This record gives sequence, structure tokens and C-alpha cells, in this order.
Amino acid sequence: MEKGISTSGQIHSTLPSLTGGVGGGSLRAKIDNLNKPKGSLGRLEELAYQIGMIQQTLSPELRCPTHLLFGADHGIEHEGVSVSPRCITWQQMQNFTRGGGGVNMFCRQHGFDLRLIDVGVDYDLSDYPQILNRKVAPHGTANFLYGPAMTEEQCEQALDVGREQVDAAFDRGCNIICIGEMGIANTSPSSVWMSLLLDLPLEQCVGAGAGLNGEGVHHKLDVLRRSIQNSPFRRPSEADHSQRLPDVNSLVEQLANGPSVLSYFGGFEMVAAVGAMLCAAERRMVVLVDGFIMTACALMASRMEPSFLDFAIFCHCGDESGHKLMLERMGVKPLLNLGLRLGEGTGALCAYPIIESAVRMINEMGNFDDNKITKYF
Repeated sequence: MEKGISTSGQIHSTLPSLTGGVGGGSLRAKIDNLNKPKGSLGRLEELAYQIGMIQQTLSPELRCPTHLLFGADHGIEHEGVSVSPRCITWQQMQNFTRGGGGVNMFCRQHGFDLRLIDVGVDYDLSDYPQILNRKVAPHGTANFLYGPAMTEEQCEQALDVGREQVDAAFDRGCNIICIGEMGIANTSPSSVWMSLLLDLPLEQCVGAGAGLNGEGVHHKLDVLRRSIQNSPFRRPSEADHSQRLPDVNSLVEQLANGPSVLSYFGGFEMVAAVGAMLCAAERRMVVLVDGFIMTACALMASRMEPSFLDFAIFCHCGDESGHKLMLERMGVKPLLNLGLRLGEGTGALCAYPIIESAVRMINEMGNFDDNKITKYF
């Protein structure tokens, strides 16, 4: 990598500051002077301000919106933590090439360029040229119940895939990126990341995923609890699951002294998403964050570089247990709550018209001076 992210989780160069150039005061003044009561367009005003600050302009724009969908399989799936079999990963990746997925429909509706990237799907997809082959390992990650999901070298490679795809989108003129995933069982590593990075009991982070029943959720919780106990990040007492997790600061320090939480429990598509998020922020691109899994990736990105959150718009709060709590702990507000749990980035794509409306508001709405309207607030 020329700069930015490393497997250790350290950032070699900080993300760009949202200061300098256009000041927040000038941007706020423009929004407040639009011919409306101050604050009356609520979240649209917040979004316009955020995007203006990201782009450092009083007239932000959205160019060449791009959706990156990373696909990979997970070794932990072999433990029965998902109601869906792993073959669904490759079947859905193939389906996306035919335009039949939810992600395809929403990308068409909102004019997004969809890019499909195989980072470790347990299937040979070489007959599908629409799917970019960037496999880190041919069968996905190892089973983290028994050891690290990936090596530090594989983690670095997955981060590089994400960065490469964002750089390519940027070179095509893109300044707003949406990221999705396809990987059966990936709510499991997401739950572990959430638990470890937010110092939360695992029970508050584990949900039904694609549709587990109560017994299935209990089994999933047991598997993930044992996985943590078998790892370098185990609780002080394996017999007492009520004990607190290791101190959050020590976990962040371990990002710099492998094995890291990122690599030990991550999925290739998740690590690629983290790399993409951080690279997009370095490029001053707007990052649209989808549901539970992508929020866990954004959480990881924010631990690697706290200022990442300045560049992220959290688009949807889904039904997966723990998602609302994770958003609250990160101090962010989602735009939508539609009960979606499909993944693929669909919740973020659904939110795009709201973001577009915010940009249209600041650029196309008249102001009090130009329209000779007396300020009435």
C-alpha cells in the first residue's frame, strides 16, 4: 500500500481534516439563509452540511455513485451458526450477475454502478466475468472457533482489495461510495467485533441473522462465546461468562500487536469493506453505511481512525439484535428503519434519495436575499 491502512490497524497517514478551505460557519450560513425557517428541513440540513464539509464546498455534488459488493465465505459457518448454507453465497453472487438481486434493483433505480468482487467465495466463479476475482483464499476464512480466521498477510491483502476498488471508483469520477456484502454467517464475526470493540456482553450482540429460531440463536451464542474464550481476547475466567471483556484500550492496542481483532475474527469481505471505507475517507468521498454487518465494519474503521465517522452516513437500522445498540454506542443516527435484514447494501441504497434531496436543497433552493423574502425566524 502506498499509504493508509495496515493489517495491524494503524494508520500511516491521518484522514483529511474537515477544516480548512470552506469553513463550517459559511456552510451553515448558506443553509440557514435558504428561504425556510431555520432548521425546518431537519436531517436534510445536517446531511447537506456534512457533505459540504467533506467536499469542502458550498455547492456539494454527487458524482458517479458506486456500489461495491464484496463476497466471501466463513469458516465459522461450519459450526451451524446460520440458517442458510454456504452455497447461498456463490448462488447469490451468480444471481447478481443476472440482475436478479435486491441490490441490482436498487442500483438500477438510483443510478449506481454495481461492482461485484469475490474476495473468498468457496466456489469457482471464473465463468462470470462480471465478478472480479480477488480471492484471498479459495474457500474463505478458517474457522475462528479453533484459531485465527485469517493470517495477517491475508488481512493485508483483503484491505488492499478494498482500497483498490475505491481507488478505481475514484478514478472514474465517483465521490460517493456505498458498500455491501454477501457472505453466509457473517453476522457472527460482526457480533464478535461489536462485543469486543464496544466492551459489551456477547448476548447483547448476537441475533437471528438470516432467520435462526430461539434454539439456533442459543447455539450461535455458545459457539461465539467459546470462540472468544479460545482466542487471545478471552475473558479472564472461562467459567464466568458474566465477567467483563478485556479493556477496550487494550484491544485497540492489540490492533497494533497482532493477532488483531480485525484478522482473528474477520471475514475477507468485511476486511475489504473496512479497507474500502478508510480509503474512501482518505479520498474525501461520502461513505454510505448499510446494516448490521457494514455498521460493524464502520465501527472497526472508526477504531482504526476515529475521524472516519465524519465521512460516514449511516443509512439504515435493521432488525438484527444489537444493531440499534451499536449505532447508539457509536453516537450516530440512521436515516431509515425499514426492518430490512437482507444485507447486500440495500438499506443504504434505499436511503440515497434522501441524501440526493439534501444536496438538491442546498444547491437549488432559493434564499431570502435573492427571492426578496423577509426573514421570518
